[in-house]
Amino acid sequence: MVSPILLIAVPLALAFITPLLAFVSKKLAGYVPVVAMAFNLALAAHLLPEAIAKPIIVRTAGLAPPFSIHLVAGPLGIVLSMLIALVGLLVAIYALGYIHQGPVVKYHTLYLLLLTAATGIVLTGDLFNLFVFFEILCISSYALVGYRGDRASVEAAAKYIIQGAIGSSLILVGIGFIYGLFGTLSMADIARNITTVSPMNVFISMAFLITGFGVEGAIFPLNAWLPDAHSSAPSSISAILSGIAIKMGIYAMARVLFTIYGAESIMLFVAVLGLLTLLIGEACAFSQTNIKRLLAYSSIGQVGLIVFAFGMASVIGIEAALFLIISHALAKAILFMSTGYMIERTGSMEISALQGIGRSMPLSALFFTIGAFSLVGLPPFVGFPSKFMVIRAALENADMVFSILIGVALLGTVIEGAYFFRIVQALFFKEPADNPASTEPTNPNGSKGQGAPVSALIPIGILVALIVVLGIWPQIVSEVLRPAATELLNRVEYIRSVLG
Repeated sequence: MVSPILLIAVPLALAFITPLLAFVSKKLAGYVPVVAMAFNLALAAHLLPEAIAKPIIVRTAGLAPPFSIHLVAGPLGIVLSMLIALVGLLVAIYALGYIHQGPVVKYHTLYLLLLTAATGIVLTGDLFNLFVFFEILCISSYALVGYRGDRASVEAAAKYIIQGAIGSSLILVGIGFIYGLFGTLSMADIARNITTVSPMNVFISMAFLITGFGVEGAIFPLNAWLPDAHSSAPSSISAILSGIAIKMGIYAMARVLFTIYGAESIMLFVAVLGLLTLLIGEACAFSQTNIKRLLAYSSIGQVGLIVFAFGMASVIGIEAALFLIISHALAKAILFMSTGYMIERTGSMEISALQGIGRSMPLSALFFTIGAFSLVGLPPFVGFPSKFMVIRAALENADMVFSILIGVALLGTVIEGAYFFRIVQALFFKEPADNPASTEPTNPNGSKGQGAPVSALIPIGILVALIVVLGIWPQIVSEVLRPAATELLNRVEYIRSVLG
């Protein structure tokens, strides 16, 4: 059997090899993330059937949990590893032509570290290693947000660092509190003994962890860093931050709440918090004139809907949340990547500057439109079955309050549809703007670009094909998401799988 530890070890090793390859060829170094993520995608696909049949437990130093640092490659971890590898691979291909200024080798190294850390987060069964991988992801994100080195990106990175550092400190305090209570950092061992301590101690440690992870997950009111960070970063990094990085915060929250604490009693509060995040994110997106800030606020709204679905604390609700994670990652990667070259073409991030660009960049505008329609939830795109599953989960939930809350959630979708239809109208049906002000020059000479090259259109086109195929045949995804959702909800089986 091939060990799941290779999903972390191989890209981590390649990340450190990348600067050495740069001495041979800087262009060659850019292909390292492509190779690493292609390897991870193939390996995760190979491991998926075995993980669905029985979680794969990787023990270090020959010691059994809870005395060893261990990985738990269950259906949830492997499915998310596949998503990370898939989106990471396609964005890496896109970046080969898009990233051509600044410290390019450092970009590819940090990019690979970010994806390696995300993979480690979804596979680890140990709280401290969850924190370590989380820190690697955050530090890589900070550096990549400030990659351009201009005033806006440095300021955005500084805001991100300050708020991220506060979140990381809260996580570390929570982990220290748990270790003081249980003398172990194995999530399964903590879950087994969680009822042996006072409810107040349980609540205090949970509050620290959820608040800390909520910063990276962009949960209201902890999301002030996100609009500046996503809008100031290169579009390839915006795609990864929105599609993958913030989902790691949500995953960590869900893993801690369901696996360690079994905290179904507070999930209604979590659902309401998700609903507030959804409405605030969509309302802020509606008022934006900057396309990348609009997409950033849109991500906050989508995160809110995912948290709302997790808050239902049912198998179908969690399945819907995981389906939303997949559909949002694919669609938001399309939106940011197609926007990247439209911004380069016009020299501006203002929506008004993109008017009529569908005539000069028809494929980029078409891909943007398909990604937007999928996020809104229109058939035949993958956003439709994912949002339909959320509605179904709410109506079938034993708590009737969710039948009311889903109506409020649908209001967010209406707002989302309004601003995306406005942008699509500007792309195709308005006259081109005259002399847009340059706010994001991306060519080496500072001039406007000539449009997206084939090397960029191919990965975007693959993502478009995926959201259409999964929209028409959602059972391809739902068949693997059901065991993933069951794993997250079934604490007893998780403990038994890890500890025996």
